[in-house]
Formats: sequence, structure tokens, C-alpha cells
Amino acid sequence: MRVVIQRAKNAKCTVEGQVTGQIDHGYCIFVGFNNEDTEEIIDKMIHKILFLRIFEDENGKMNKSIQDVNGSILSISQFTLYADCKKGNRPSFTNAGKPDVATVLYDQFNQKLQDQGMHVEKGIFGADMKIELLNDGPVTIVLDSKELF
Repeated sequence: MRVVIQRAKNAKCTVEGQVTGQIDHGYCIFVGFNNEDTEEIIDKMIHKILFLRIFEDENGKMNKSIQDVNGSILSISQFTLYADCKKGNRPSFTNAGKPDVATVLYDQFNQKLQDQGMHVEKGIFGADMKIELLNDGPVTIVLDSKELF
């Protein structure tokens, strides 16, 4: 599982001209799955996401979590996080989770975030999404379950 977290002042996902998800303050998360990902990995990644201290405290230090600042999450599925660019100039996506597996994992991921009390807005799995994002900082963090656990 790979996750790119962008601390956002605001973010919005649009599909075919319709807004599917929008937040004012929090994280815009791009999440990709492979076929080896499990519910246990999702749980560990959610814990890391919820307790990651990348929001500034009163002293300007990154010392607060998304929960501490009452932030929201815009969750966007993105299989391209598993692009393999080793050969040639055209990326291969064979390492990305198959859609029937990845869509279940994506739904579990979002539900588990909500079960932890997070306000979660979403894109549409597999859709041609347009993402607008005002990155705060900018702060961008990349999490890879194979490196973390």
C-alpha cells in the first residue's frame, strides 16, 4: 500500500463536472494498493496517517496530528502510485492491485478512517478525476507499507 499525503488548506475532486468530494482543511490523500495488501496493512497505515504530526503547533513546529486540528480527509484512489518506470519511457502498472481487489481495499480504507471519527470525502474509484488542491506548506509525505512495516 502506498499513500501520498498532502497537507491541504482545501481540496476538491470533480468527476464529469460534478464535485464528488471537497474539504476545507486537512489531508488530500492519494492511495494505491497492490494485490498483497491486507486489512492488517490498512489498519497500520491508518494509525500512521491519523497520528502523523505534520500540522504546526502554536510555536510553528510540526507537532500536531490531523485529529488535533480537527481536519478532514479527501481520499483519492490512484493506481499510478505503483508505476514501474525501470524499462523504457512508458510506465508499467503490473504492480498495482487488480481493480476488483483494490476497490474493496479502498472502500475498507475509507470506512476505517470514518470509523476512527474522521470526516472523509472521496473521489470515484477508476474514474477520470480532476483534483484541485491548495497544498499547505507545501507538506507532502509518502508512506509505503513495505518500507514501514
